Amino acid sequence: MREIAFTAETDGQRLDVWLASRFPDLSRTQIQRLITSGAVRVNGEPRKPASRVEVGDHLAITLPEQQEPPILPEPIPLDVLYEDAHLLVVNKPAGLVVHPAAGHTSGTLVNALLAHCPQVAEVGGRERAGIVHRLDKETSGLLVVAKDTATHAALQRQFKLRQVQKTYLALVEGRVSPREGLIEVPIGRDPRDRKRMAAQQDGRPALTRYRMVEAFREHTLLEVQPHTGRTHQVRVHLAWLGYPVVGDRVYGHRRQQLLSGRHFLHAAELRFKHPATGEEMTFTAPLPSELSGVLERLRAEMG
Repeated sequence: MREIAFTAETDGQRLDVWLASRFPDLSRTQIQRLITSGAVRVNGEPRKPASRVEVGDHLAITLPEQQEPPILPEPIPLDVLYEDAHLLVVNKPAGLVVHPAAGHTSGTLVNALLAHCPQVAEVGGRERAGIVHRLDKETSGLLVVAKDTATHAALQRQFKLRQVQKTYLALVEGRVSPREGLIEVPIGRDPRDRKRMAAQQDGRPALTRYRMVEAFREHTLLEVQPHTGRTHQVRVHLAWLGYPVVGDRVYGHRRQQLLSGRHFLHAAELRFKHPATGEEMTFTAPLPSELSGVLERLRAEMG
């Protein structure tokens, strides 16, 4: 038998659904059996399959010993914007998967981090490698990574208490009106497609603030700040508002003319308090060339 521990960085999902996304080789029935047998503990206590996972929850699952492909260090180039003895901040490119999963057992940010600083293998669990939060595969931008357990726990607390400020740049379809606003709509798992999230009344509370940065003929560049940490929150909220992110084939238009291979969502700024020094830290990442090129074309069309 072996025990695997996690710290939840997102919330709102049923426990069995949350575990299913992390153990794709196990069926939903197998996971539910593990939960009901007491092989899964949340904050040290057994739970029911339908119980909800909260940000910061400590989960432990005891599994029969089996052969798993090792997560190996890989010399994947990293754009490291800051690094000290406690943490590092990286600028993730679009197309790079953060955590290993079914179909992505190599070539991930975790593999790159294990090569860059091997000590992160002991921080946060086998597939975490010190990563405190995540970005979707097609989203570029800033991520903070802890190098030790104490820093990881402290950063997790800041995220749980909503003390970390994340600012995204998003190009959306349509002319946004009003120019700024607050989207306060619950988000939950889409009952028709469990791989998607959806705005729904029985979902978890979610809050997103936006403001217009630049307007084009048929598109708007927005600055977006999620104040909660729901899965796909920015994309779901903007689509619900009627202005889906350009290139978003899940929540937006499937036919894309402006952008291919990714969506126009970039984690441009990250603010948090350094766990060791208490210093307020702010990091920025410029738009990658494929996104700035889209804006240049739209500006040219405006004449």
